[in-house]
Amino acid sequence: MNTFPKPLTPGQERECLERMRNGDQEAREILIERNLRLVAHVAKKYQNTDYETEDLLSVGTIGLIKAVGTFRPERGSRLGTYAAKCIENEILMLLRAGRKFTREISLYEPIGTDKDGEAVSLVDVIEMENRETIEDMILDQDIRELHRAFGSCLKEQEQTVIRMRYGLLGTKPRTQREIAEELGISRSYVSRIEKKALGKLRQGLER
Repeated sequence: MNTFPKPLTPGQERECLERMRNGDQEAREILIERNLRLVAHVAKKYQNTDYETEDLLSVGTIGLIKAVGTFRPERGSRLGTYAAKCIENEILMLLRAGRKFTREISLYEPIGTDKDGEAVSLVDVIEMENRETIEDMILDQDIRELHRAFGSCLKEQEQTVIRMRYGLLGTKPRTQREIAEELGISRSYVSRIEKKALGKLRQGLER
């Protein structure tokens, strides 16, 4: 996983998508390259099937290329979420195709083993489509980006207000009035700090 380039930030991703929409092929290649880590992550789930890792990566990359070409940001989803489904669907098609010449296909017939040595059947593979591991990975990435912006974009007082307001770093969420009383400032001043800090965070996440 460490050999793959780092994912794009949300701002970089939006810029590349806009450039690609205007016909920039270099932007398309960047979107593919910087999402190869996602291909490896999805393929890892199926590495104990009858297929070599290289085959899974190759097929998964085809799914990624299709995802980049058909993704529509106006529908409200993240490219990573959409691409993960396309990558997984492409790999599942490969696994199913391996059994298509069998006269009778049993959903419970073993097609490989998992990392613990347990048998994996076709029904297990189909059920994997609904698991949320990819969404969890994308959420983790978003959280890392938020922590980066929190530390680099906000002043100390802004960090304190946001941390107390939203219960970050192990604290419990508090109302603006509670924060004002603890810090010895007015509630309206807390509101202004919060609004300004959230604006800075949004800008930081877009970089």
